[in-house]
Amino acid sequence: MARLSVSELSSALQSLDGWASADGEISKTFAFKDFVASVGFVNRLADLAEKAQHHPDIDIRFNKVRVALTTHDEGGISDKDIALASQIESVA
Repeated sequence: MARLSVSELSSALQSLDGWASADGEISKTFAFKDFVASVGFVNRLADLAEKAQHHPDIDIRFNKVRVALTTHDEGGISDKDIALASQIESVA
């Protein structure tokens, strides 16, 4: 799986509300009503990540969860990141 070009990435991000690219990764911060809801989201996200065999960086801060994706083997962002981001949106 090849790293996305700047134009491919820009196009892909148009379909992912709130996701942004910086420093070789795409990321988004999700907000929830409380800590329990945040952890519930992370548990749903973990199931998706395991099935995809692609694991994001996750940072939980009480009612906010920051998710960051990159394809380390490709040295940047690939279709694998975009696909998982789209799946994460479906469980947010």
